Amino acid sequence: MRVLLVEDDDGVAGAVGEVLAAHGYPVCRVTRGADALIRHRDADVVLLDLGLPDIDGLDVLRRLRKVAPTPVVVLTARGDERSVVRGLRLGADDYLVKPVRLIELLARVEAVTRRARAGTAGRPGVVTVADVVVDLDARAVTASGAVVALTRLEFDILAVLARHLGVAVSRQQLLDEVWGDAYLAVSRSLDVHMAQLRAKLGRPGLVRTIRGFGYRLEG
Repeated sequence: MRVLLVEDDDGVAGAVGEVLAAHGYPVCRVTRGADALIRHRDADVVLLDLGLPDIDGLDVLRRLRKVAPTPVVVLTARGDERSVVRGLRLGADDYLVKPVRLIELLARVEAVTRRARAGTAGRPGVVTVADVVVDLDARAVTASGAVVALTRLEFDILAVLARHLGVAVSRQQLLDEVWGDAYLAVSRSLDVHMAQLRAKLGRPGLVRTIRGFGYRLEG
């Protein structure tokens, strides 16, 4: 697993790079957002600080999501709810607020890359609900024939619901299947991505909330 560390603080970069290297993960460090937009092609996961000297990290994230599916873990001092929600909505696979325990950071990075590998493996089958078609193998979604552009996590959530069409899926099961390790997942992340998924599908009632339990994709 090749890690691109986008961090301009030498102290943070040194500590993060050391723990990753100690676990066998080669690290390439850059200090500028412009460099991240070039070097991400050689990485399996990107660790992205938001306070960069040239380009705001959220703008870097937005640009990355237009050109690459590479997993991105935000590592930043911005812990306010607005920043967290914006990061998740822009496509971050995880969001960590400094100071972070390095062993937790390692676990989060490993969980994100596991999800990415599982996603690229694909699961055959096509699920059709009204005018919405979910191609689990191609990881593609259309609504009335128009492509619905989803992030990796949005698609993974929809895929779990599609594989259990018409059956209520608990929040815990979604966290387990989508995030891999539920104890690492932030419940708020599920809420944010679910809201984005519903908005992009534009089909009120298609994904129904089961109060106190979870969600169901209506068949």
